[in-house]
Amino acid sequence: MNNEPSVSVRDYGRLPDGRTAHEYRLDNGRGLALTALDWGGIVTGLWLPDFSGRVDNVVLGLASLEAYLAGAGSHLGVIAGRYANRIAGASFELDGERHSLVANDGANCLHGGPAGFGAKLWRGTPQRPAADGSVSLLLELLSPHGDMGFPGNLHVAVRYTLGADMTWRVDYEATTDSPTVINLTSHAYFNLAGAESGAALDHRLTLNASRYTQPDATGIPLRHVAVEGTPFDFRRERVIGMDVGYDHNWLLDHSLDGALHAAASLSDPASGRRMDILTTEPAIQFYAGTWLGGTLTSPGGRPYRRGAGVCLETQHSPDSPNRRVGPDWPSTVLRPGEVFHSATLHRFQAGPKE
Repeated sequence: MNNEPSVSVRDYGRLPDGRTAHEYRLDNGRGLALTALDWGGIVTGLWLPDFSGRVDNVVLGLASLEAYLAGAGSHLGVIAGRYANRIAGASFELDGERHSLVANDGANCLHGGPAGFGAKLWRGTPQRPAADGSVSLLLELLSPHGDMGFPGNLHVAVRYTLGADMTWRVDYEATTDSPTVINLTSHAYFNLAGAESGAALDHRLTLNASRYTQPDATGIPLRHVAVEGTPFDFRRERVIGMDVGYDHNWLLDHSLDGALHAAASLSDPASGRRMDILTTEPAIQFYAGTWLGGTLTSPGGRPYRRGAGVCLETQHSPDSPNRRVGPDWPSTVLRPGEVFHSATLHRFQAGPKE
């Protein structure tokens, strides 16, 4: 632990077109550190102390840029967009015009298509340590009109900030010159026991959500259903377990007023680590690493199998662009002159081992 906040950068590898990808390291000087690429905004590592002060990486990562390029379909650690999650039939209508997207999940468009934001080279600008001891990285991208079929030239800025109070905050901002839709999230896979430790399915999870989105066989919403009496009720802390292959959307109970609200908590009894998530977003996709099949491996050579890490993706609900706007379906439309804002805060702590 260096006791001083710091930011550094290194060359990470060459893309097929010859451009260089960089890895940035943020360190709050108090045991919390994050590494991220300008390629896809990928979070490659997040280091936290456990109950005894031992520091481990708690997000799944890969060994090299080549490994990330080969495993792009997993969206491991990326910024998902332009539209995180699924859009049915890879199309939507906006202002009377039908927009056809690139399908990459059967007939649907997932996380913005095969060349979504997780497969773009962003412009990274590390920020000097602030007076409050925080350190941050600004990532910027221009997504051109027609990118994966989405309309409008979209300017996007995402800021990763580590606070002296052991928090990781993600701030999203975007503007457009034509009406479009937008939904952004981080697709980090967490294992609070340590990324090399095996499955995270014994973690305990709380979701502040009274309803979840029942999907069809392709992940497209059918209806919103009360969690009461179902395996989707995480209003009280419970072990994730293996019985349900969770990859579902929950409607968060808080109001959509632009403020941060408590959304979820994840804890690992063995290490004492706990992560609380607060967000401005109306929903959260909980994915329990159901489809990890051992084809991706950790930097230490461990295959990532089912449940090796879990995702808690704060966002708007899947397929919102095709739904009538209402309390359960807040608009995802961004128009010229408007500024899209979203924020999610991860608060970390370590208590006694259980």
